[in-house]
Amino acid sequence: MVVVGGITRLTLSGLSITEWKPVIGIVPPLSAADWAAEFAKYEQIPEYRVVHFAMSLDEFKSIYYWEYLHRLLGRLIGAAFAVPFIWFLARRQLPRHLAPPLAGILLLGFLQGLLGWYMVKSGLADRVEVSQYRLTAHLALALAIYAAILWTALGLVRSSPFPDTSPGWRRASDAVLALVAAAILAGGFVAGTRAGLTYNTFPLMDGRLVPAGYAQLQPLWLNWFENIAAVQFDHRALAVASVSAVFMLWAAGLRADLPKPARKALHALLAVAMLQVALGISTLLLVVPIPLAAAHQAGAVLLLTAAIYCRHSLRRRVPMIERQEGAPM
Repeated sequence: MVVVGGITRLTLSGLSITEWKPVIGIVPPLSAADWAAEFAKYEQIPEYRVVHFAMSLDEFKSIYYWEYLHRLLGRLIGAAFAVPFIWFLARRQLPRHLAPPLAGILLLGFLQGLLGWYMVKSGLADRVEVSQYRLTAHLALALAIYAAILWTALGLVRSSPFPDTSPGWRRASDAVLALVAAAILAGGFVAGTRAGLTYNTFPLMDGRLVPAGYAQLQPLWLNWFENIAAVQFDHRALAVASVSAVFMLWAAGLRADLPKPARKALHALLAVAMLQVALGISTLLLVVPIPLAAAHQAGAVLLLTAAIYCRHSLRRRVPMIERQEGAPM
C-alpha cells in the first residue's frame, strides 16, 4: 500500500480522482461517457491546467488507474482487517489484551482514509500539487498503522519472551528506531517538494557540504519544510545519522551477550540499512527514476520493519501473571 502510494505520487496521479466516494467510488468508470465526465472534472483543477494541459484521455486513464488502485487497496485493507476483527470479537474469541490495540488500529485506518482525502483536497483549488505537510502526515499515519500491526503480530508469533537485556539496549534501539522514522518523514517532505530533482550529486550539494541556500527563509524552521535545499540536506543528514547509529548498535552487539534472535535482528538491520543507502544514492544520482524511487520507498518500509523487529527482540521479559491475563474473552 505504501509503495503504491509512492508510485501514485511519482506519476502525478494522486489528483486524478477529484471526489471522495467511499462506497460507490469502488466502481471505476465503465463507459465512454463516464470517462469523459471524470476527465472533465480533472480539467477543472490547477494541476491539469499547469502540468497536464495537453493530456489525452488515454493518458488520463493511466494516472487515474494508479489513484484508483491506491484507494481500492485502502478499502480492501480496511475490510480485511475489520471483518475478522468484528467476527472474533462478537464470538468472544479474542484475547482481552488484543481487543484495545486492534480497535485502535481499526480507528487509525478510518482516520487514514479521512486524512488521505484531506491531503487530496489541498491540491484541487489553489495549488498545483498537494501540500507537503498533508502528504507527510498521510505517510506518517500509514507507517504508524503498519508499525502497530507489525508489533502486534510479532507479539503473537513470538509470544515467548527472550532473556532480559539491559535497559540501555532498549533505549539504544529506541533511538535507532526514532532516527529511522525521522529520516523517512524527512523523505516525505522531499517527495512533497520534489527536492530530489535538484542537487543530484553525492555527498556534496552544488559543491558544498551544506548548500548555500539552506537558511534563506525566515523563520529558520520554515526551511526544514519548504526550502528545497534544506529539505534535501535534512533528509541526507538524517539518513547518514540513522545508518551510523545502526552501525554503532551492530558493532556494540558483536561484543555483547545478546539473545540469539536479537543478534540476528542486528545483522538484518545493518544489511537493510546498507541496501537503503545504495537505493537512496542511486535514486538521487539518476534523478529519481520511478522504478528506483519506488524501490527506495519500499526500502524505507523494509528498514522500518528491521528496526521494529530489532526493538521487539530486545523487549522486556513479560511476567507470567501478565501473560496469563491474555486469556480469551
